[in-house]
Amino acid sequence: MAEERKGAVTMRGNPMTLVGPEIKVGQKAPNFTVVGKGMAPATLDQFKGKVKIITTVPSLDTPVCDAETRRFNVEASNLPGDVQILSVSMDLPFAQARWCGAAGVDKITTLSDWRSASFGTSYGALIKELHLLARAVFVVDKNDNVTYVEYVKEVAEQPNYEAALAAAKKAAAA
Repeated sequence: MAEERKGAVTMRGNPMTLVGPEIKVGQKAPNFTVVGKGMAPATLDQFKGKVKIITTVPSLDTPVCDAETRRFNVEASNLPGDVQILSVSMDLPFAQARWCGAAGVDKITTLSDWRSASFGTSYGALIKELHLLARAVFVVDKNDNVTYVEYVKEVAEQPNYEAALAAAKKAAAA
């Protein structure tokens, strides 16, 4: 049975339970299996040697998630070439591709956790009550060590972009 953290986040003020361990700075990033483009499996190992900004959002088709993903897409242009931005949600890969095309989002990789919630339960970001991912940002260095973590306390709010981007730039320079 996976660890449960009751009240770890709220959704519009309502306490929610996160399933999985709380990830901490300094630990090894857990591996995961999600679904990428063309329904192909994707894992952490596919991004080895890169700094990864991994964002989790409930659904790209909601206003805050839309704004966050567009913002990270814009910020991607200002990051070193060895930084990869991954956005993980429960949206189906087809819906992610449609949304990216309509939004002009082309500098981040969208990944779907709908099949097994492997990412959500490995990174402690699965909202038990909704079977959606909480809003969170993880920065993982080239050696797969976690260098930054933010679980956004109120899921309907945006993350601290500046802190996440600074952590990614620092990891890329190391």
